[in-house]
Amino acid sequence: MTSTDELTGTQKAAILLTSLGPDLSVQTFKHLSEKEIDQLALGISELRKVDPDEREAVVDEFIQMVKAKDYIAVGGIDYARHVLEQALGAKKAEEILTRLKANLKVKPFAFARKADPDQILNILQQEHPQTIALVLSYLDAKQSSQILSSLPQESQADVARRIALMDSTSPEVISQLETIIEGKLNATGSQDYTFTGGVEAIVQVLSSVDRSTERTILSSLEKDDPNLAEEIKKRMFVFEDIVTLDDRSIRLVISEVKDEDLSIALKVASDDVKNTIFRNMSNRRVDTVKEEIELMGPLRLREVEEAQTRIVSVIRYLEETGDVMIARGGGDDLIV
Repeated sequence: MTSTDELTGTQKAAILLTSLGPDLSVQTFKHLSEKEIDQLALGISELRKVDPDEREAVVDEFIQMVKAKDYIAVGGIDYARHVLEQALGAKKAEEILTRLKANLKVKPFAFARKADPDQILNILQQEHPQTIALVLSYLDAKQSSQILSSLPQESQADVARRIALMDSTSPEVISQLETIIEGKLNATGSQDYTFTGGVEAIVQVLSSVDRSTERTILSSLEKDDPNLAEEIKKRMFVFEDIVTLDDRSIRLVISEVKDEDLSIALKVASDDVKNTIFRNMSNRRVDTVKEEIELMGPLRLREVEEAQTRIVSVIRYLEETGDVMIARGGGDDLIV
């Protein structure tokens, strides 16, 4: 296969993006800084006619790099080297790892992100709240939310507050804690970053927990640290906040959710929420949903909250893709 050694990083990126097509390229640009966008745009504009073999080589190198990063995240450099050598040979494996080593950063507790939340809970529940907060701030938000929900109620708000107020942690402390957790899970991992936590971290966690846990934690935080609770709530979006969306966004959300979820979610919703949603639906669909609500038997509150959570998840996903804009509070988010 053609070598890509003579190409610069920008040239490779330009070739890759043109190979992906306009839709995926646009999504990629959303995650880049202005400087990176300028460099890539210039690289694409200066791109000469690319030989098919050269294009294939660039795409293949990208795929191999992505796989290598995944291998490193799962089991570290040695594991990645072993797998790559088996698949590509020693020379090619070392080339790929050499490219990655210069700028690759593997987040601490990468091994734990592959573990079952119940396993991690069993290990952490006897630890100090600060230790629990540190570990949860590095885990996947879904994992952390499950673990946080399973902690005793009297501990939930304390751990959530510690995550929100966490700034930086000594690499030595992280390394020691990793070794302990790693040993107990009988897994391997690596460490790098020292900054974690913060309000955004706890917002991501609380966005994934059940509504009951969310309310319990926020209620406790409002008593202990009202300013922090207010800051967290400004960055969160709950089902009732759907009234703050513009009509175009609401119609888009409605088109992505099932009538069953809408009916269950609206069963105990306020008139403002119902009216906001109904005015953005066709008369036929409004009649269908209203009829389902009327014919619906008694429901557990948890069922209603789960339906509302599913709809909020759709809203948050659409926000991440840029299709929906959520006002987070403050003048900077004013839509004009």
